[in-house]
Amino acid sequence: MRRVLSFLLGAVAVLLAGSASAAGSLFDSASIEYGAGSKVSMVRLGLQSNWKAPLWRFSETQIGGYWDFSASFWHGTRHRGLHASQSLAAIGITPVFRWERHDQRGPYGEFGIGAHVLSELYNNNGDRLSTRFQFGDHIGVGYRWDRVDLGLKIQHYSNGGIKKPNSGVDFVALRLLYAF
Repeated sequence: MRRVLSFLLGAVAVLLAGSASAAGSLFDSASIEYGAGSKVSMVRLGLQSNWKAPLWRFSETQIGGYWDFSASFWHGTRHRGLHASQSLAAIGITPVFRWERHDQRGPYGEFGIGAHVLSELYNNNGDRLSTRFQFGDHIGVGYRWDRVDLGLKIQHYSNGGIKKPNSGVDFVALRLLYAF
């Protein structure tokens, strides 16, 4: 547990230092998420950096995106299939593609796939990840107001078949984002 907390605190310190020194230039928003899966929960903090221009523009909508830098804490309640717990931390970076209106307000859909590093190997409720490196992909929907964004997504982690076992871990996550 001490190792997990040290890992997570270090990741949060890096995120906060980055936001404090470059909030006006590099990061556009900050977010907090809560996710739940099969006998596992997750809390994630993130900083986002919007892409400066959309990739494609249509008559009323566009496909744009952002970089998502995150630090998360996972807590599983069936470690190694027993009535025991496992806590770990993860840091990651994900390019996210978003279909939205030109003014970036209203409903949106998004998907992304990124790289994540876990503080230890995951083994909970029959789901095992045999590497600390994981791909994290998600698909989500949400609504953006002026500075507030509320989204719901399905998140999947796996190592892409690099090493077995690799059963993957799935979360349904709710995200609240505030734009600077």
